Amino acid sequence: MLLCFAVYKCAVSPTGDKLYITNRSHDKLLTLAKDGSVLATFTDPALKDPRCVHVTPSG
Repeated sequence: MLLCFAVYKCAVSPTGDKLYITNRSHDKLLTLAKDGSVLATFTDPALKDPRCVHVTPSG
């Protein structure tokens, strides 16, 4: 059975205006606005199978 998860873990910014989402199957971190639009995509060769995300009080 093949399982594919677009969203593995997520976190909300302290102000509630951004959502940070890890995508394990594509080794990336997405930053979304409240309306769901993509603000940023982070990828790096060292980022393999991201399993969690943490947001600091400063965002």
